[in-house]
Amino acid sequence: MRYLILLFTFFVSLFSNAQELEKSLLWKISGNGLEQPSYLFGTIHATCDASLDENTLKALENTQQLFLELDMDDKNMQMEMIKYLPMKDGVKLSTLLSSEDFKIVDDFLKKNLKMSAKMFDSFKPFMLSSMLLPKMIDCPYESVEMNLMKITKEQNEEVFGLEKVEDQMKVFDEIPYQIQADELLKTAKGDLEKEKKEFNEIMTIYKNKDIEGMLKLMNESDNKITADNKDQLLNNRNINWIPVIIKAMNEKPTFFGVGAAHLAGENGVIKLLRNQGYKVEAVK
Repeated sequence: MRYLILLFTFFVSLFSNAQELEKSLLWKISGNGLEQPSYLFGTIHATCDASLDENTLKALENTQQLFLELDMDDKNMQMEMIKYLPMKDGVKLSTLLSSEDFKIVDDFLKKNLKMSAKMFDSFKPFMLSSMLLPKMIDCPYESVEMNLMKITKEQNEEVFGLEKVEDQMKVFDEIPYQIQADELLKTAKGDLEKEKKEFNEIMTIYKNKDIEGMLKLMNESDNKITADNKDQLLNNRNINWIPVIIKAMNEKPTFFGVGAAHLAGENGVIKLLRNQGYKVEAVK
């Protein structure tokens, strides 16, 4: 279940910007009264290669705690997530889709997950889409977050979360279930062909450390979940993170790892921190 949280958070990152940022995944935060710098790092939640470069390893060494989007080290996290998997008010996937379309999804999930859609009838449809992410890459699944956690534990430091499972899961109660179901059906009808192509493009952009390019690609996606719900998926969460980030890095130098597309944009974490008076500069 833990990997599922990593997977679905991959989709929760997006959109616009007026001033282009440098191509970098690692950003140094200083100034505004900070005694020591902290670091902001853009992650990708599923990849073929989760290794970290020398600058990132050095930043981890020079900080004293790790903040991810969620506290992935919380032993209660899986049980918490299970509570929020069902749709509200008894809504079911089989009622959102026609019987013919539900069968298409059912056959598709049996083929790719070896499980029937009937087992997940009450789940938020987006969660099923997230479970398919490993099928989109032609390599063993790796997670940058898990690698960050491994190194942090080796340094005997703590892992924390910028938000709670409840905060992240409620996003998918705010996005209409019908839209989520329709996108799942679209994926099933296309047999993941479009999704694989788009994800390969995202991994290439990530490898090039092009956070602006990632936003551009996601903006151009025809997925209505991302295109029509920018505030829920990205902007509101970024804004909510800023007080948590400021508090943490004023207590001790901190390494923050969040989905790379959270970094850029007018309401991206970099711009929001700069608006608060901090110097946020790319580490080359």
